[in-house]
Amino acid sequence: MRRVPSRCLFAAALLVASLLAPMAVAPATAVPTVGVDRYQKGVCPPGGLEPALATRLDKAVEGVRREAGIPGVAVGLWMPGKGCYVRATGVADTATGRPMTTDQFMRIGSETKTFTVTALLELVDDRRIGLDDPISAYIGGVPNGDRITLRHLAEMRSGLFPYSADPDFAQALLSDPSRSFTPRELLAYGFRHPNTFAPGEKFQYSNTNLILLGLVIEKVSGHRLRDFIDERVLRPARLRHTLFPEGREFPEPHARGYTNQTLSGDIEDATDWNPSWAWAAGAMISDLRDLRRWARIVATGTLLSPETQRERLKMLPTGFPGTDYGLGIFETGGWIGHNGSIPGYQSVTVHLPSKKATLVLLLNTDVTHEGQEPSSLLARAITEIVTPENVYDRPAPPR
Repeated sequence: MRRVPSRCLFAAALLVASLLAPMAVAPATAVPTVGVDRYQKGVCPPGGLEPALATRLDKAVEGVRREAGIPGVAVGLWMPGKGCYVRATGVADTATGRPMTTDQFMRIGSETKTFTVTALLELVDDRRIGLDDPISAYIGGVPNGDRITLRHLAEMRSGLFPYSADPDFAQALLSDPSRSFTPRELLAYGFRHPNTFAPGEKFQYSNTNLILLGLVIEKVSGHRLRDFIDERVLRPARLRHTLFPEGREFPEPHARGYTNQTLSGDIEDATDWNPSWAWAAGAMISDLRDLRRWARIVATGTLLSPETQRERLKMLPTGFPGTDYGLGIFETGGWIGHNGSIPGYQSVTVHLPSKKATLVLLLNTDVTHEGQEPSSLLARAITEIVTPENVYDRPAPPR
């Protein structure tokens, strides 16, 4: 979200913001206006939102995109009783000018956490694990592991140092973005540092937590994490365009992704970087159609028992006004879900239960604008128009 260091908090980028100075994205070679493509007709039939409202959204989305230097963005907004708004604007490839469309696969970064934690909670429903079990009961060598519970890990209150904040990790990744990391290698970067606080004491966003939860799922289920998520989460949810990649594979069509999280600080194409370094915390890929379904499923607990969903939605303060965090899920302005950021891409997938509304954003850059995440700028601009009483990541009033 907006408040620094947002890249290692809710925007959930898996590198430390302070390591690299933000830069503006180079202008695209071609910038089409907001448009309709054939794919979106299947997710938003003709006669969507009232024309004047759609026009306001067109102007807001394009205005933020241009101001923030976002190459391309796909937007999906569904509001029962009012209609839907599905648009793409900008370019998917700055070199060729290929336009952004709404049918592209995109890396979704830390939205992966909603899938990993859902898989974990299914094991809770199976009575194979307990949320208040210590991590030491499943994984050895965790600092203070006999006091850190699975609940602490899922709600980001473990105190374990974020491996992605380790300078040697950043150097290793950025020196060779194609390399593959194992979960144990990732944990080693975090475990070399002292814990930052006692379990449960406060909130700190740490990808180390999710790597451990992924290992718990594998140990208890006897299956690889990607296979368990596919079998127990993606298939029941009928998410046919969502996957947990083995390595660098990226289905077509997909947008090229641009980042300045590089050794030089220059903007580079990160499309084919290997996301293994994010694993259970941020490696997954999806598209607009699937994320529309997933937003409602994860916010309402379709795949979980009511009791377990209530545990998931026990939101606790994060220390950032207006935003609370539950078990692998956040709430801001009444919107429930998660966002994601991984070099080259950002996303937002949230659901507003009070209005049964869903918002999905997919961007092909993670470069901040004046210290703010581009995905948050877009989500805020859209919700200020359509749900002014429920604004995503509303700025705190000045003191």
